[in-house]
Amino acid sequence: MPLIRRYHQDDLPQVISLWADTGLTTASNNPRKGIARKLDVDPHLFLVGSRDGEIVATVMGGYDGHRGWINYLAVQPDLQQQSIGKQMMAAVEALLLQRGCPKINLQIRLGNSTAKEFYQTQGYCEDAVISLGKRLIADD
Repeated sequence: MPLIRRYHQDDLPQVISLWADTGLTTASNNPRKGIARKLDVDPHLFLVGSRDGEIVATVMGGYDGHRGWINYLAVQPDLQQQSIGKQMMAAVEALLLQRGCPKINLQIRLGNSTAKEFYQTQGYCEDAVISLGKRLIADD
């Protein structure tokens, strides 16, 4: 079981590496900029899981007073299927609940059936909504 704690700036290189290894980074989203933005808003909802000093998992939560959000749940590929993702979700959900968050939303990329199945085992289900997005700041 990993030690779950708040993100520290020293974790940056390992977090970026983990996100790359798990396919969470894309050409249109710069992880350094995303992390810097997160540290400006609810940094206590950015958690890492570490084992023997190595970052093996992450999750980023958010809360706007209406809904909570989950982003960047990642578990080191060779440690998946060991309940680490479940533990990370439980930790961030507990923090969101402490803030009075009534509902959590999350998005997964189309075709990512593994992520969809994982979240369904955690009690998440599809909402009858369409997710739209608009980029205001390019991360290139």
